[in-house]
Amino acid sequence: MPQTYAIHKNQHHFGWNNTLPPVLKIAPGDIVEFDMLDAGGGQIKPDSTVDILSSYDSSRVNPAFGPVFVDGAEPGDALKVTFLSFSLYNWAWTANIPGFGLLADQFHDPALHIWHFNPDDTVVEFSPGGRIPLKPFPGIVGVAPAEAGIHDAIVPLATGGNLDTRDLAEGTELYLPVAVPGALFSMGDGHAAQGDGEICGTAMECPMKVTVRIELQKGRQLKYPHFSTPGPVTRHLDAKGYEVATGVGPNLMASARDAVSQMVQFIADRYRMRPIDAYMLCSVCGDLRISEIVDDPHRVVSFYFPKVVMEG
Repeated sequence: MPQTYAIHKNQHHFGWNNTLPPVLKIAPGDIVEFDMLDAGGGQIKPDSTVDILSSYDSSRVNPAFGPVFVDGAEPGDALKVTFLSFSLYNWAWTANIPGFGLLADQFHDPALHIWHFNPDDTVVEFSPGGRIPLKPFPGIVGVAPAEAGIHDAIVPLATGGNLDTRDLAEGTELYLPVAVPGALFSMGDGHAAQGDGEICGTAMECPMKVTVRIELQKGRQLKYPHFSTPGPVTRHLDAKGYEVATGVGPNLMASARDAVSQMVQFIADRYRMRPIDAYMLCSVCGDLRISEIVDDPHRVVSFYFPKVVMEG
């Protein structure tokens, strides 16, 4: 019979390292509940003000909880991780951290927004205006890489890590390439909501509990993470359509910046919102998409902002 285990808030590490001792050993098919601190490692509190960002310790960012040793996992295999449930606490934060984010050169000053909600809420208010549907998921999920040494927790890897992929939500099955014996699985960086791209560098960052089933597929030979969703992935934002800004040019990053810049200004102007608030709002609910990539020399990047956020 499958066993159920728990990983606690103090069982975490910073960065990926295949020499880390596991905090738990399980058999394939077992279930693990992760009780996770937020991406700031507990530095930001529900009553924090923007002043906290002046002493924000980047070495404590993105704690990953684990690692979990999976019996029988060997290089060339794949872990199958099924997200069974998510349990939020009652708050989250979004910040503009100077020097970080897609438009870091445009937004130089620190900003912090604290979100308050009930654990069973499905929508949360944004105080300058708007209501955000919640869709919790872990920003960090992965296994240890084969390469020796410590690998930065901010950077996504072929074995997972800081994927920041919002559709790794309840019911999704994630497959990770095993690179070392036991896989050494970890997870962290809880998000109550995020848009595709996480444009300001932070989402709705929060502590949360995540329950997963971890299985093993022998000889899968994956090169990169792969996931399978249980149904539609954008319907929670689709109800009233989207405002869409585009960027066109030869460079995808430049076009992404152009699309986002235009949308931030559009939201700020239409809803009489500070641009920095519009920027953070877009980060938690707007989606960057590559709309066209084959017609050289230019590509088209679009930024989708869901009307339901402002119109209810």
